[in-house]
Amino acid sequence: MKNRNDRLMDIRRLVNELTISSQEELLSLLEKKGYSMTQATLSRDLKYLRVAKMPDSEKGYVYILTENYGTEVSESDNLPFIGFVSIDFAQGMGIVKTLPGHASSVAYALDTLNSYEIAGTIAGDDTILLIPRDGVTKSDIVNLFKTKIPEVKNHLMN
Repeated sequence: MKNRNDRLMDIRRLVNELTISSQEELLSLLEKKGYSMTQATLSRDLKYLRVAKMPDSEKGYVYILTENYGTEVSESDNLPFIGFVSIDFAQGMGIVKTLPGHASSVAYALDTLNSYEIAGTIAGDDTILLIPRDGVTKSDIVNLFKTKIPEVKNHLMN
């Protein structure tokens, strides 16, 4: 049986990639991926991930990750990310390079994203060790950066 973190990441991926209109549909997709759970467990997972329903012209209502539909972010809200230079990955962890003296503020900004994917960060002067949660892939982190911190997308590896 797969663990909870794997299940949560798969739910996030499915909701992001597909147009899903019901818990039954989502349960069926998860069963095809090898998960066995009750509707109550799925409901708790959806609440934990802050998944909501949004009107859809074709399917009535579909699931969305509310973090993708937040309020407008002003340019000043993302000032801490101005020092961001690049991110690379080794041993499942992210190594974030910043301008000298910017690592602490960038790490703080990453921590305050309150994103499920990031378990925590450790900052030096110009380098941050980004520790992802179990089951989170390099691509999940890159997608998080692209959606939550759009001004750094030109610095990300594809």
